Amino acid sequence: MATGTDCPAPNFFEKANMLDSNLKTEFDALLPGHSTEAGASRRTALKAALGVGYAATAMPIMAQTAIKTSSEGLKTGEVMYEVNGFKVPAFFAAPAGKIQLPVVLLVHEIFGVHEYIADTARRFARAGYLAIAPDLYARQGDASQYNEMAKLMAEVVAKVPDAQVMADLDGAVKWASANGGNGQQVGITGFCWGGRVVWLYAEQSPNVKAGVAWYGRLVGTPTELSPRNPLDLAAQIKAPVLGLYGGQDGGIPLATVQQMKDALAEAAAKGNSAAKACEFVIYPDAPHAFHADYRPSYRKEAAEDGFKRALAWFRTHGLG
Repeated sequence: MATGTDCPAPNFFEKANMLDSNLKTEFDALLPGHSTEAGASRRTALKAALGVGYAATAMPIMAQTAIKTSSEGLKTGEVMYEVNGFKVPAFFAAPAGKIQLPVVLLVHEIFGVHEYIADTARRFARAGYLAIAPDLYARQGDASQYNEMAKLMAEVVAKVPDAQVMADLDGAVKWASANGGNGQQVGITGFCWGGRVVWLYAEQSPNVKAGVAWYGRLVGTPTELSPRNPLDLAAQIKAPVLGLYGGQDGGIPLATVQQMKDALAEAAAKGNSAAKACEFVIYPDAPHAFHADYRPSYRKEAAEDGFKRALAWFRTHGLG
């Protein structure tokens, strides 16, 4: 159907082209061949415990095979903590009745904190961690309510400053330290958008002992809100990161992974021990979002192996 100017209304992928080039890279990797129109009723139908449902934008690509981890024996819930006068909402999960737990900061993917992230938090809790997943978009909007990916990206994600994210993660550490967690034992993991954040936090914060980045973007064009990318900060890395990447990821070329490896090797040669300890695992047949068990991109073998490696990585670096 033509618009009033006889120009076709932009479809989903044409709208994507209007996005910042950095976000478009992630966008292109997320939903190849899928529409993003979805009704809020579908999200309501999939509501899970504690009010954490699936993001509306994710509904059209739901594989309906999502893993469901029991909360039995865990303390879980939604909390708020204050950062610079703003109350940041977060989901947490931890073994019930235990204190001084190692902390895992869980950084959400492009869809925000929804049931997949909550379930992943429960998995870490079952492994003995206090896992906390803050809503790092909260100041800009509620990602769960968007029915179109292009709008979500343009109206929320593109407006989130890296500096805000770093401060909100520091706030999550502070909350966890006061609520059963050990603030001296902090790890961070994240997916897609959150994978990039893992690298940034490991490069900028003294709080973290180790990180696990799942297919996080490493390079990009500097912007006012995202002035530097992981590659730009490789020489400053303060904690070892395990990078888990897919060989068939359409948005993150393996050439950029090699660039990061080279930058870390250079930093290691200059005496940066955290850079020297970083490692990468490439799953040759895996696409982007291979850990996302609620989507067709899920690859069970790679996802399970990656999670085992993540737990081992944290233990190796003094967490748990």
